[in-house]
Amino acid sequence: MSVTQQQVLDSLTQVASPRGVPLTNANVLSAISVTDGKVFFSINVDAAEARAWESVRAQAEAAVRAIPGVSTAMIALTAERKPGSPRPESAPAPHRHAHGVQPASAHRPPQGGPSPMSKQAEIPGVAAIIAVASGKGGVGKSTTALNLALGLRDLGLRVGLLDADIYGPSVPRLTGINEKPQLNDERKMIPIKRFGLSIMSIGFLVEEDTAMIWRGPMVMSAITQMLRDVAWGTLDILVVDMPPGTGDAQLTLAQNVPLKGAVIISTPQDLSLIDARRGLAMFKKVNVPVLGIIENMSYFQCPECGTRSDIFGHGGARHEAERLGVSFLGEIPLHMSIRTTSDEGNPVVASDPDGPHAAIYRAIGTKVRDQLQDAIAAA
Repeated sequence: MSVTQQQVLDSLTQVASPRGVPLTNANVLSAISVTDGKVFFSINVDAAEARAWESVRAQAEAAVRAIPGVSTAMIALTAERKPGSPRPESAPAPHRHAHGVQPASAHRPPQGGPSPMSKQAEIPGVAAIIAVASGKGGVGKSTTALNLALGLRDLGLRVGLLDADIYGPSVPRLTGINEKPQLNDERKMIPIKRFGLSIMSIGFLVEEDTAMIWRGPMVMSAITQMLRDVAWGTLDILVVDMPPGTGDAQLTLAQNVPLKGAVIISTPQDLSLIDARRGLAMFKKVNVPVLGIIENMSYFQCPECGTRSDIFGHGGARHEAERLGVSFLGEIPLHMSIRTTSDEGNPVVASDPDGPHAAIYRAIGTKVRDQLQDAIAAA
């Protein structure tokens, strides 16, 4: 059954704003996106009124989910402080630091208030959640996350992969998955099984060429939903492929689930290492252990003559790991087979399990697993 925007609007007329008028007449709704039973929109209000609107957001989500044919509903509450409006009591004033203005609550709770980490809750059945992150894009993070997950699988672990890169999901292309997730009896999404992994991505819910023009709260809502509203089952490790940078997505993950660690991806270039350093510092600020750094595109070895070329320099990530006192997990070469298998949706660890590159990813996986042994054993 095809769901229309009008059906969504009709359902929202039954939800009242804090002022008592129907939600559709409150001038707070963003554009409503409806695709194949998946509904996305935000409710945009003044930050001073945000607390009163949270229950309205929940009622709106419930109303939309009740529409026949709706499989997924992601509704975010976007709160912005208008010039001259009072600051809500629960929101501390921003503090300034060397790189601009950042809300104090991002890393430091207000005096006597709850910690930002107080909302952390385990995902039932998942022993350990780790983030694969980078300070910048273009360093091969998603390819590395997928092949690392496969390397962990080869060690006998039950592994899931969550593609949390909302703006540029790569996992559907890297895995060759074109199908949509189904819902179980509890209306949770069932992750798609491929290569022995349980996989979920926002890319499974929207078309590949869809522009995700979402504000931060919508991104945070989507990541939370993919963590909580997915039937992950029993997993030893859930690998989360993070978007590049150190923004809302990273903080949302750290504040929602107790991460057992983060893996930082970098290339040997100084510019990439600077950004990797920022990513590492961010995870340390939110008390997430850094499992180590991987140097991707570490070197190029000519398949014809065997000559090795350090195109982007070499050894930078190893030296950075030593300087910062974290583990150096390994070097991954810049090689045609890693690129072509990724483009074909058949990653190198799965397509050439006995090859040298699969062995590199498994060796890195072994170092990651060894640091997570206590968490896995306790589950």
